[in-house]
Amino acid sequence: MAVILSDLPTPCLILDRTILARNIEAMAAHARRLGVALRPHMKTAKSIDVANMAIDAGAQGITVSTLAEAAYFARHGITDMIYAAGITPRKLATIAALNAAGADIAVITDDPATAAVIAAHQSHVRTLVEVDTGEHRGGMASSDDRLLAVAANLGDRLAGVLTHAGHSYAGRTVAEMADIAELERVGITAAATRLRAAGHTVGIVSMGSSPTVRHARHLNGVTEVRAGVYMFGDLFQAGIHTHAITDIAMTVLASVIGLRPAEHRLVIDAGGIALSKDRSTQAGPRDYGYGLVLDQQGRAAYGESTVVSAYQEHGVIACDPAHPFPLLRVGDLLRIAPNHTCMTAAAHDRYYVVQGNEEVRATWDRVNGWL
Repeated sequence: MAVILSDLPTPCLILDRTILARNIEAMAAHARRLGVALRPHMKTAKSIDVANMAIDAGAQGITVSTLAEAAYFARHGITDMIYAAGITPRKLATIAALNAAGADIAVITDDPATAAVIAAHQSHVRTLVEVDTGEHRGGMASSDDRLLAVAANLGDRLAGVLTHAGHSYAGRTVAEMADIAELERVGITAAATRLRAAGHTVGIVSMGSSPTVRHARHLNGVTEVRAGVYMFGDLFQAGIHTHAITDIAMTVLASVIGLRPAEHRLVIDAGGIALSKDRSTQAGPRDYGYGLVLDQQGRAAYGESTVVSAYQEHGVIACDPAHPFPLLRVGDLLRIAPNHTCMTAAAHDRYYVVQGNEEVRATWDRVNGWL
C-alpha cells in the first residue's frame, strides 16, 4: 500500500525529486557552458542519494564541510572530495585515515604553520591554499605574502587554490552578482598566476557560490566551481535571482494544531527547531518571516501567508489578509518553503521523497553532526 503525505509524522522534510532533478541538470548544463567542472557542495543535502544524482548528471567529485560528511560519502563509495573548511592538525589524522582506506580527500589551509604540518605528515594529503576574494572569512588576498609562504611550506602537497564569494549573498541584482563573480574569478586566478610565477604547480583553481556561478559572465582561468544550495533552493536564493521560487525542491510538512480566526492566524507544529530561525529574507526584497506557507501539495494557495513567529516546536502563521481565512481544521497539513534550506534541513535526519504528487516514493537518509 502506497505511503502518502498524510501518513507521515510531522514536522518532516519533503523533497520533490522532480524539482531536484531539474535543478541539478540545469546547473550541470550551465557549468558545461562555462567550460568548468562542477564539484557540488553537499553541506546542504548531506545525502548519498542526492550526491549520486549530481554525479550522474556530470559532477566531478563533491565538496564537504564536515568530517562526518567526508566519512559518510566515503563509506558510500564517493572518493574525490574537497573538505572545504580550514584543516586543523588534529583533524588531519582523520583525513589521512579516510584516504588510507580508499578516499582521496583534499583539504584547505591559509596558515603557514599548518601547511608545514601537512607537509611533514606521513600521508600525502592534497591541499589547496584558501584565498580571500572579498568575503573576509577564510583565506588571504592574492597579493598577501602568506600566499607564497603557505605554498612553499606545502611543497608537493600543493594541489591548487580555492575561494568562496559568500559575500555574493549581499547582492540584490543580476548585474551585482555578475560583478561579484568577476571579482571572485579575478582574485582566484591572480592567486594561481602568482603561485605559478613562483614555480609552483597549480592544478585546481576552485571558486563558486550558487549566485556567482549562476551569473558569471565567464570563468576563464577557473577549473571548477562548488555551488551547492542550487539543488534545493530556498526563499532567499529566489529573492536574489539564483533561481525561480518554483524551483524550491525542499519543504517542511507541518500539521495545523491551532486555529485563531479572529486574528487571521494559524498555529502549526513546526517551530524554530524544524524550520530554523534563519531570517535571511528579512534583508532581501521580500521578508518571508520564517517561511512561506504552501498547501499540502506544495502550491502557493494561501497568497503571502508566512510563519511570523517560531517558538521551539510551535510556528504561528499570519494569513494573507487579501485572502479569506483558510478553511482548515486541526490536523490538516501545510508545507513551509524555507528561508535558508541548509539551516532548515540540518535539524532533520531524512527526506521523504515525492515526485510531483502526494505519494512518498522513497526515504533518503542524511548525515548530521561533525565527527
